[in-house]
Amino acid sequence: MSPTEKHNARPSSYGVDGHTTGETGDKALAKAVRFYQAGDPEVLRWEAAEVGDPGPGEVRIRHEAVGLNFADTYFRTGLYPAELPAGLGVEAAGVLEAVGPGVDGFSVGDRVTYTGSPLGAYSTARVMPAASLIGLPDGITCETAAAMTMRGLTSAYLLRRIRTLQAGDTVLLHAAAGGVGLIFTQWARLLGVNVIGTVSSDVKAAVARAHGCTEVIVYTREDVPSRVRELTDGAGVPVVYDSIGRTTFAGSLDALARRGLLVCFGTASGPVPPINAMDLAVRGSLFVTRPALADYIADPAERAELAQELFDHVLAGRIRIEINQRYALQDAARAHRDLERGRTIGSSVLCP
Repeated sequence: MSPTEKHNARPSSYGVDGHTTGETGDKALAKAVRFYQAGDPEVLRWEAAEVGDPGPGEVRIRHEAVGLNFADTYFRTGLYPAELPAGLGVEAAGVLEAVGPGVDGFSVGDRVTYTGSPLGAYSTARVMPAASLIGLPDGITCETAAAMTMRGLTSAYLLRRIRTLQAGDTVLLHAAAGGVGLIFTQWARLLGVNVIGTVSSDVKAAVARAHGCTEVIVYTREDVPSRVRELTDGAGVPVVYDSIGRTTFAGSLDALARRGLLVCFGTASGPVPPINAMDLAVRGSLFVTRPALADYIADPAERAELAQELFDHVLAGRIRIEINQRYALQDAARAHRDLERGRTIGSSVLCP
């Protein structure tokens, strides 16, 4: 059995008192959140899992903080496929405990972060591919890294790779008070780009404004496309960044200027409906793209470039990373409920 297979072996369950209910031999134990069927947050189980030594190209990492992302709920519900039983989570930061053969550039004791790796970040420790790692500079804590790696790199490719934006441009961003939203709006302001943000409440509107939104639309009481037209003298915006999906898709198209681009980068309310190409033509020769972070960090050089730009802004204080919710890792089900019910603002982390 390979080290990876050992790591993915079925773990022993933890009882409500936190003690193991199964034998695990002499292997070191980690604790992990796993699920055996798709469903609501109650399918998540807090368990013991064996963590062996890393094989070629692998490392063993002890997590100090784990990122909580809406995409995690897609795996739990079955919207994104996962071979069950499965771990959960693709973002965390911590310290390397062991380095396998053939791993260059990392040593035991290094502080690292990662996103987009195989499922399993909801754990106290794990063995994983070294190719997924990003070294952490001094001055960025593991908590900060876990709160910003996926969100920051997402903001980076949205602003720096999808379409070239000029100072003075105005764009529309849904979920402006979310984890991506608060980083995106700060970064956009650095580029001189105006952001019209949508939020669900006045409390979130205040947060979005404080982080750089030029205008904020409370979508629970305002019609988003109409308000965007008012704010742009009837023209609409050249780009809409939409992480909501099904419920905002039509309105996002209506908010675009002629030859505008809709960037669908999330599906918090469900997948977008089928696209009628002729409908894009009659609305003004619109464009629609559905990017994925994985395709913008697959190349190590590009990932390093985007990460460096992100780290530089954070270290210089130009982008603030604020952790507004902290949950114990074993309380992942409660964290998912809060996330899905819109109870969170900005970034959240799970604490092992």
